[in-house]
Amino acid sequence: MTTDGAALLRERGIQVTAQRLAVLRAVAGQPHITADAVAEIVRTEIGAISLQSVYDALGLLVSEGLIRRIQPSGSAARFEDRVGDNHHHLICRACGRVVDVDCATGSAPCLTAVDDRGYEIDEAEVAYWGRCPDCLEEARTTPPTDAKSNPRSNNRRARRSSRG
Repeated sequence: MTTDGAALLRERGIQVTAQRLAVLRAVAGQPHITADAVAEIVRTEIGAISLQSVYDALGLLVSEGLIRRIQPSGSAARFEDRVGDNHHHLICRACGRVVDVDCATGSAPCLTAVDDRGYEIDEAEVAYWGRCPDCLEEARTTPPTDAKSNPRSNNRRARRSSRG
């Protein structure tokens, strides 16, 4: 965060607490962080805090627009402090890494629905799915597993043939 966390909270009329400040710092320090990871970081910084208190702080900070919650399909919710723009995300199918990518066409909401059905659209969520460079490189350098040399496959094959 480029601005002082306590000042951000005060600007929104939110009581400044050690827990809320620690949650803000955790999210700022690790974009796309899960609530569980926030709790771990906060605990190392300030000591005991319940997971529910972390969720409460995250919910308040999201509702006040200080952080953003995203939830990629099949993943735990993640939190980031990049707010105020309509950026999107690249998500690796292999390792789950999430990275920011700027808006597809410029001004929000970036995409125009063919039929808005009367809605006033102010945001579009886009997730690009694929494999990150690290996972692509690993796939290129790791030889494919051979069923004959894989002990688990051999055990399965032996069990199947013994059932006959």
